[in-house]
Order: sequence, then structure tokens, then C-alpha cells
Amino acid sequence: MKTIVKILAASFVAGSALSAVTVMAQDYPNQPVTIVVPFSAGGPTDTVTRLVAAAMSEDLGQQVVVQNVGGAGGTLGAGQVAAAANDGYTLLLHHIGMSTAPALYASLPYDPMTDFAPIGLVTEVPMTIVARKDFEPASLEDLIAHVKANGEDVTYANAGIGAASQLCGMLFMNALDTKMTEVPYQGTGPAMTDLLGGQIDMMCDQTTNTTSQILAGEIKAYAVTTPERIAVLPEVPTMAEGGVENFELAIWHGLYAPAGTDQAIIDRLSASLQKALADETVGNSFAELGTYPVPASQATPAALAQKLEGQTALWAAVIADAGIAAQ
Repeated sequence: MKTIVKILAASFVAGSALSAVTVMAQDYPNQPVTIVVPFSAGGPTDTVTRLVAAAMSEDLGQQVVVQNVGGAGGTLGAGQVAAAANDGYTLLLHHIGMSTAPALYASLPYDPMTDFAPIGLVTEVPMTIVARKDFEPASLEDLIAHVKANGEDVTYANAGIGAASQLCGMLFMNALDTKMTEVPYQGTGPAMTDLLGGQIDMMCDQTTNTTSQILAGEIKAYAVTTPERIAVLPEVPTMAEGGVENFELAIWHGLYAPAGTDQAIIDRLSASLQKALADETVGNSFAELGTYPVPASQATPAALAQKLEGQTALWAAVIADAGIAAQ
């Protein structure tokens, strides 16, 4: 009899807990939602996030706040979200760095594959090879020759280990078999400031952070990392046009919640993300930045999980082949 009472009591407690979670999910959201960007304000991931957050705020009926937690190539902000309560009120919008971190860092405070609940893909952004506006090379071919001739006398800005700018620079130097002097920053926002000021020679960054400066003539653009030229920058050649084959890189972004977040909340957020990406204002703003929202079929937990798994394996091999030791 005592055993039966214990079982019934345990069932009641479990049922009550499940009911509480269900009620919480049905009532979600009833307070502001925070999306952590693991990079400094003003950078490309920050720009993408703020556009998406504004549109999601309208759909969710609650303010979606963007919080910048930069440092350590995006791992500090990601670690903060991994350790956050799994109630749907703290999210992470991260880029390709989620898939490269395991190969670049010997000890991460989280596991990208198990400590997060994917919500959906957001966008894939082309990269641009850019330089200060008074940099000597006049074309992509001239740039390649200049870098090969001057090597470490050329300064190259990036946002630190694992950042998109660092990955692009790594591929560029490998393609040219030439080492430049890397200058790491706490995000590409401050790196762009120094590029505009002429303190740094070069950078490789996403179109979301370079297009307006390129069009204004404030920096010099040499190439895009897509197979074809992009509509917003039709005069900028591809890497292949400059003689650098098999150099293609798009920086994908995804939205995550901490692992264990109720599936009903994940579904609500994924639906909100899909609606935000279908918003005409978001689409137009993305287009002006040289990118585009992913289709609804990709703004799903399954699509992001598949992307993360495949890209993690891909970049582990690339980084190993490049001989880069984990930090």
C-alpha cells in the first residue's frame, strides 16, 4: 500500500511539473525576450540580429532586446546562453563560429551540439575582401601580387579566433600561401573604425558590415566570396575572377535557445522567426546589405541542427588541414 501511495505521489508531482511547463509555454512570452549577440555592437551579426529582433517583437507582442556579449571569438556570449534558464527568454544569435569553435578551442564552456536547442537559420551572408581607401593595389590581381610581395608588412584586421573575419583571412592567406600580420579586435565594429581611419590595411568581412562603406567610397573593395557577383555590389569581382579558385565562403547565422527549452516555446519562436524573415522591411534591409533571409523551410530547428552538424565536421577538417592548433 505504501508503495502505491509513493507511486501516486510521484506521479502527481511529475504531472504537476508537466502542467506548470505547459501553462508556461502557453503563456509565452509574457515578458521581454533577450537575444545575445556574442560580438560587439555595430558588427554584421549585430546588424542582422537587430533587424530580426524588431520584426519578432511585433509578432511576439513583447520587446526583443539585443544584448552584446563580445569576446573570445563569440564563445563568451554563447557560454552565457548555454548556462541561462531554459525558459525561452534568453536566446543566442550566432554565426558560422558555432561550427568552428570545437576545432579552434581546446576547452569550451559548452557543447554546441548538446547545450543548445536550435530554432532556425536566419541568413547566409557573403564576405568581401576590403582595404583602407588609399591602399596601393588598384585591383584584385594587384592586391594578390602586393600581398605576396610584402607578406607580414601587410596588416590584416579580424575579430579574433573563430570570428568570420578570421576564418576568411585564414582561407585567403592559405590560398596565397602568404602570411600577413593579423591584428585581432573585439569585434569587426571597432576593426572597421580603424580601417576607415587608415590604421589597418585590410579586412575580410560580411557584406552586412561593408556594403554601405564600399558604396560611399570610404573603403576599397577587391572581391566577394560568392561564386557570382552580388546585385548590390555589381562592380566587385569574385575571387575566381582574380585567379583564386575554390574560394567560396558564406557566413550563415542561426538562432538558438538553451537546451531543454520546452518544444512548444521552440515552435513559437521558430514560427516568429519565419514570420520576421518573410517581412518585406526585413527582406529589403537585408538586400541593401548584400544578403537575403533564408526561406521558411530553413528557418526551422531541423534545418539549423543539420547545418550545424555538417558545418562542424567540414570546418574541423579545414582547420586541421591548415595546421591551426586549438587554443
